[in-house]
Order: sequence, then structure tokens, then C-alpha cells
Amino acid sequence: MNLTRALRLVSTGPERQALQAGEVDAVIDAAGGNVILLPEAKRALSSRGGEPANSLLAALPRQDYQRLLAELELVPLACGAVLYQPGERIRHVYFPNDALVALLVVMEEKSLQVGLVGREGMVGVPLALGVEQASVLAVVQGSGSALRMKAAGLVEELGRCAPLRRELQRYAHAELVQARQTAGCGRFHEIEGRLACWLLMTHDRVRADRLQLTHEFLADMLGVRRVGVTNAAMALQRRGLIKYRRGEIRVLDRKGLEAAACRCYPIVSALAG
Repeated sequence: MNLTRALRLVSTGPERQALQAGEVDAVIDAAGGNVILLPEAKRALSSRGGEPANSLLAALPRQDYQRLLAELELVPLACGAVLYQPGERIRHVYFPNDALVALLVVMEEKSLQVGLVGREGMVGVPLALGVEQASVLAVVQGSGSALRMKAAGLVEELGRCAPLRRELQRYAHAELVQARQTAGCGRFHEIEGRLACWLLMTHDRVRADRLQLTHEFLADMLGVRRVGVTNAAMALQRRGLIKYRRGEIRVLDRKGLEAAACRCYPIVSALAG
């Protein structure tokens, strides 16, 4: 969405002059009902303190980010929304601002979390490795916003932007290590420590003490029975680390939760930056 398209929607006159002068933030396409955000407005909505809210984008040189912004579309992500199915062609990538996306392996109608993507990364990493199909289920765990980019646009940018290639290669490695750590964690660590680790990972990314999570969802994430999650959550609550009520977990003692987490947390938290 850019100025050229916006100008096509506006007749000649004061409105067109205002667009060209940069005095307009958005244009409403009456025919399609779409709101077209112009680059400066998108930059303001997707930034904090003048810097991109997404850490991966913030690591790019400013001129590269500004060029990339023309290809980015600010979109809302609702909790529970599916971004990719396994084997599905990746048509868009997402750079979360305050949304949280879980990556899950699905086997025999059961799922297991192998990755978590927030403001530190991008959903759609296989494209950066030359693969067009998703290998996991990508589902929004925490609602918020993200900057969405067409797959073709990302591939084109990767061909000419070395800093973007480096950042995505670094992040792809981080995702790989996180998936390996998750596999080992599920095999060798107790549920209580794993739950504390997972809550901390979520807390790091949403930067809020109230987490909208159900026991059913947590059981799917950890690959355990619901009763196991219930018992683990009750144990953490008895220690005064969290407070749980239906559909919501509130972090009360961050330091205590770190002490209760399994040894995987320092490893995966370092990867998230």
C-alpha cells in the first residue's frame, strides 16, 4: 500500500495536494472498504519512541528499514487465528509488534509447541532458507498487531539487503536451537519447571503480567494432559508465584518464577534477545 495507489483513489484538487504534501495519514477506499495507511502513519503505528517495535526490524540500518516499510502492512492478529497450516504455501511473513504466535508440530490430532514468536522475530522463517512451505502450525497465542509482508517481497529484499539476510539467518538459528531445547525439555524436565519456563517466555514477549491462557491451551503447548497442567499451576500458585483464574494467569513474582523454571529458560531467553 503506497502513495501511488492512494493517489489513484483521490480526484484532483485540495485532497490530492494534501496527499502529495504528506498531510494525510490514510485514505479510505470506498469501493473496497479498505483503509490505506500511508508510510508515515504505518511507521508511527508500528514504532515506539521512533524505533520499530519489532526487534528484528529495529536491528536493520534505518535506510533499509524505511525502504522495507513501503512493503509492510500493519495488521491485527486475533487470538486463535491460524497463520499457516503444515504443508501450506507461505504467502505472507509476519513481524509481530505486540502479538504472540505459537509454532506447533501436529501429530495424530495432538500438538506440541516447538517455538514461540513475538516482537523479537518473524513468522515465516522457512522463506529465508529458500523453502516456500510451512512445516508447522502457526497460531496466534496472544492478540496484538504485526507488520505483514508478501512472500515475494521478502524474497526480493533478501536478494538486495545483506543486513536483512544476516538478521534472518541469525533468527533462523535461534528458532532451531529453541526447537531442539524444547524437545529435550519435554523428555527430561518436570511439568512444573517446564510450565514456569513457558510462562516466562510468554511474559518476556508480551511484557504484561496478565496472560490470557487456558489450561487446555497450556496442555497442548506442553504436550501433556490437562490435569498435569492444573497440578503444576496450582503448585506455582501455592508458592505465590502466579495467580490463576479461568482463562487468565497473572505473574506475581517474576524472580521466583525464574527460580522455579527448568534450566532451559536461560538458554531460550538469551536466544530471544
